[in-house]
Amino acid sequence: MESADILALWKSYSLQLDTSLALNRKNAADITRLKVQSLLAVMKPVKIFTLIAGILWVAFLDMLIISLFQAASPFFLVSAIIQVLLTKLAIGVYVYQLVLIHQADLSEPVFETQRKLAALRTSTLWVTRLLFLQLPVWTTFYLNTTMLTRGPLLLLIIQVLVTLLFTAAAVWLFVNIRYENRNKHWFRLLFAGKEWAPVIKSMELLSQIGEERD
Repeated sequence: MESADILALWKSYSLQLDTSLALNRKNAADITRLKVQSLLAVMKPVKIFTLIAGILWVAFLDMLIISLFQAASPFFLVSAIIQVLLTKLAIGVYVYQLVLIHQADLSEPVFETQRKLAALRTSTLWVTRLLFLQLPVWTTFYLNTTMLTRGPLLLLIIQVLVTLLFTAAAVWLFVNIRYENRNKHWFRLLFAGKEWAPVIKSMELLSQIGEERD
């Protein structure tokens, strides 16, 4: 066999190998996209359920505030209004997240899907922060003037300590719930469910596709 034939054979083999590798990479990328699609699908029912529950809860509290506005304690009204406002903000975030999940077209460029997943990750952190800000009002909605002016001193001291403790916890969580703390034990305990893990796993899978293309 002449050198020219050997060279032609080698080029043919090299072309077939490149084609096979490209096909394998494409198949791997398609499989990864399907995995990401499955992970995002897992998140939908949880978010829809939470959204519906939040809407029903806000509707109930709104009716309660309106019906008791003249008779209820100022502590109850202020606590309920704060709780409603924070829940409504959280509802808005959940609607935004469902739109992001719906718009996550896996046939689009990888960086675009990664951008939407990053927005989903950030909004998950923010909605958790907002919900934890409600902690103090759960210790004040039942208060009234009589309890504070005529109640036992020990009960008043306990009440102040509990409210301060819940307020400190709410502020601490609001400040420290950040992506940079994702590897800390308390963070993993808070974000162990289906609203967080699928997002992180999806981002990891898509980053693998990006690295292979590079």
